[in-house]
Amino acid sequence: MFPPARQNWSSLAPLFDLAGKQETIRKNEERMNAEDFWNDQKAAQSLIRETNNLRSLNDNFNALSTSLEEISMSLDELKEQFDPDLKELVDEEYREAMKLFDRFEVQVLLAGPYDSHNAILEIHPGAGGTEAMDWGEMLYRMYTRYAEQKGFKVKVLNYLEGEEAGLKSCSILIEGPMAYGYLKAEHGVHRLVRISPFDSNARRHTSFASVEVMPEFEDDIDIEIDERDLEVITMRASGAGGQHINKTDSAVRMTHKPSGIVVTCQTERSQIQNRERCLNMLKSKLLKKKIEENAQKMAEIRGEQKANEWGSQIRSYVFCPYTMVKDLRTGYEVGNIQSVMDGDLDGFIFSYLKSQVQ
Repeated sequence: MFPPARQNWSSLAPLFDLAGKQETIRKNEERMNAEDFWNDQKAAQSLIRETNNLRSLNDNFNALSTSLEEISMSLDELKEQFDPDLKELVDEEYREAMKLFDRFEVQVLLAGPYDSHNAILEIHPGAGGTEAMDWGEMLYRMYTRYAEQKGFKVKVLNYLEGEEAGLKSCSILIEGPMAYGYLKAEHGVHRLVRISPFDSNARRHTSFASVEVMPEFEDDIDIEIDERDLEVITMRASGAGGQHINKTDSAVRMTHKPSGIVVTCQTERSQIQNRERCLNMLKSKLLKKKIEENAQKMAEIRGEQKANEWGSQIRSYVFCPYTMVKDLRTGYEVGNIQSVMDGDLDGFIFSYLKSQVQ
C-alpha cells in the first residue's frame, strides 16, 4: 500500500478540526501571557496541559505530513528509475511513518472531555483467596510497569496486603499526559488461567480481579458533596509506609451514604491530607458514575445493545495449557504473555480506542 501524497493527507485535517485546534492554541497562549494568569494555579496548570496536548497533536500532524510527502517523492523517483537501495530505504521510512500514524491516530481519538486528566486505578481481587489476591498483585505490577514505560508518575493511595500473598485491594494515582484517556480501556474484569503456585497438586485455576479506572477529579468540574452525607472513620494505617504510617491513626475511610461509595487513603503523612485525598477520590468516583450514566442514556437514545456491560469480563490471560492474552471486546490477542505482564499494553489500548469510534 502506497502512502498518500501530501495534498491528500493534508485534506484529512478538517476531519479532526486541526484549524480549530490551532486557533485554540493561539487563544490559550494569549491567556498564558496575561499578567493575572497565575492567580489561579490549578486553572493555569489545566490550561497549560490542554495547550501542550494540542501542540503535540499539531506537531505530530506536521511531522507525519512531511514524512509522507518525502516518501511520496521517493516513490516518484523509483517509478522513473528503480534503485533497490532506495526501495529498501523507502520501505523502512514507510514502516516508521506508519508507526507514527498509529500513535497519531490514537492521539486524535483521545478527545474525550476527561481524557487529559490523571487516572485513579483500583484493583479488587475476586473470590478465590490467595490465588485471586496474587492475581491482583500481578495486575498491580503490570500497570505500574506500563506507567513507567509511558513516563507516568505512580502514587499509591491505598494498598492492603493479603495474608499469605498478593493484595486485598489497592488504589493508585497515575499522573501523566492523557493518563485517563489511555487507561479507561482497562476498566472491567480481568481473568487469569494458570497452574497455581499455591496448589500442591499443581492444578489449573481460574481467577478474577476487577479493575476500576476513573479520571482524577479537578476543580474545574462541578461536583458538590454535602458533608452530612459523609461518614468518616479514622484508623491506623497498615502495610508498607515506614515508621510514621504505622504509629499514627492517620488512615481515613470515607463513605458517601447516598451512593454507598467507599474510599480509603492511608499513604499521606497526616489525617488531614488523607481526608482531602479521600474527598478527591470520592469526587472522582462520582464523576465516573456520571460518565457511565451519560453513556447509558446515549446508548438508549441510539437504541444500542451493549455486548459488554459495565464491569463485565474484558480480557483473558492464559498461562496454561497455552499462552495468550485476548481482549474479548475487540478480539485483539497476543501470544507473548510475559511482555503483556511487563506492561506492554498499547496494542490492547489502541484497539479498544479504535473500536469506540462510532
